[in-house]
Amino acid sequence: MDVHTKRLARLIVDYSLDVGEGQEVAIHGTPLAGSLMKEIYRRTLERGGHPHLRVSLPGIEEIFYRVARDGQLDHVSGIDRVAVDLFDAGVSIMSSQNTRSLTRVPPERLSRHQLAQRPLFERFMERITRGELRWCGTIVPTNAYAQDAEMSLLEYSRFLYKACGVDRDDYLDVWKDISRQQSRMVDYLRGKRDVHIRGEDTDLTFSIEGRRFVNCDGRENMPDGEIFTSPVEDSVEGKIRFSYPVCEGGREIEEIALEFERGRVVKARAGKNEDYLKKMLDTDEGARVVGEFGIGNNPGVDRFTRSILFDEKIRGTIHLALGLGFEEAGGRNKSAIHWDMICDLRRGGEIRIDGELFSKDGEFCWSP
Repeated sequence: MDVHTKRLARLIVDYSLDVGEGQEVAIHGTPLAGSLMKEIYRRTLERGGHPHLRVSLPGIEEIFYRVARDGQLDHVSGIDRVAVDLFDAGVSIMSSQNTRSLTRVPPERLSRHQLAQRPLFERFMERITRGELRWCGTIVPTNAYAQDAEMSLLEYSRFLYKACGVDRDDYLDVWKDISRQQSRMVDYLRGKRDVHIRGEDTDLTFSIEGRRFVNCDGRENMPDGEIFTSPVEDSVEGKIRFSYPVCEGGREIEEIALEFERGRVVKARAGKNEDYLKKMLDTDEGARVVGEFGIGNNPGVDRFTRSILFDEKIRGTIHLALGLGFEEAGGRNKSAIHWDMICDLRRGGEIRIDGELFSKDGEFCWSP
C-alpha cells in the first residue's frame, strides 16, 4: 500500500469524517479508486464503524443519459432515498477514466435529470447542515485528471498529495494550521456588510449582511482550503469575467462573462459552449442567482487543473457559484445546479470589505 494512500485514508476517516463506533459509512468510487476505497474500508472497521461500498462502473453515466427515457430521467432511486437518510458519514471519491464521456449528451437531458434529483440533494444538504451527516469529497490520481491538468500521472500524483498535505509526516497538523488561520479570517469577516471585487473586466458588488462565512478546513473536501458564504440574493450588481473554463457535463465553457442586476444574471457570454451555459442558466428559477462566494486559500494548489475540487482552492482566487445557496451560511436560494466559476485576482485584482482592502493581487491585507 502506497504510504500516501494510507495517510489520505486515515486523514479522511479520522479527521474529515471522525468516524465513531457503530456509525454507517458510505464509500463511493469507481474501480480506479480501489486502493483508497479498501484503505478507507479498513480504517472505518478499525474505528468501529460499518463501511458500505457503492462502486460505479466506468461508462454507466453515458449509457444512462443516452438510453434513458423521460420518465427514467425524472426518476429518483428508492435506494438513494433510503441511503440519504441512513448514513451517518460518507466519502465520494472522484476517480474518472474519461472526464469527457458526457460531452455529446444533449444539455437538456442533463438539466432535466439534475432537476429531478433536487429534492434528494436538498435532503442531503439539510442533514449536513443539521450535523446529522458528515460527508467528504476527495480524488485519486488517474490519467484522465492528469491529462486535464496537463501533467504526467506522476506529477499529478505529487501535486494531489501535496495539496492534501499527505506528502508530510505531520499531515494532520497541516490541516489544524489551515483551520486556525481560516478561523481568524472568519472572525474578522463576522458582521461585515459589503463586498466589492475589482479585476480585469470585473467590477462587482454585493451584500453579505447577516450572512456567515464557513471555514472549509478539510472536513467536507480533501483537499480543502477556502472560506465561503452565500451573498444576499438580490444584492449582486455589476459584471465579472471568469479566468478559467468551467468544466461541467463533459464540456468546457470558456471565457465566461456575466452581468448582474438586482441579484440575477441578465447577460451571459462565453467564448466556447455559450449555448450550453445559457441552457443551464434556465434550469430553474434559482439558476441565475449567486448561491456562493468563496475565497481560495490552499498554498499547495498553485495552478488550474480543470477539477473544481482543486481549482476553487487556489490561493489568490475567488469563486462564485450560480444556483444553490448554503443554509449554513444563511443562503436562501434554491436550485438544482451549483456551478462554481473562478476569477483569478493574483494580477491586478482586489477585494474590499466595507470599503477596506482585504486582498490585493491575491495576497491578504487584513489584520486579525
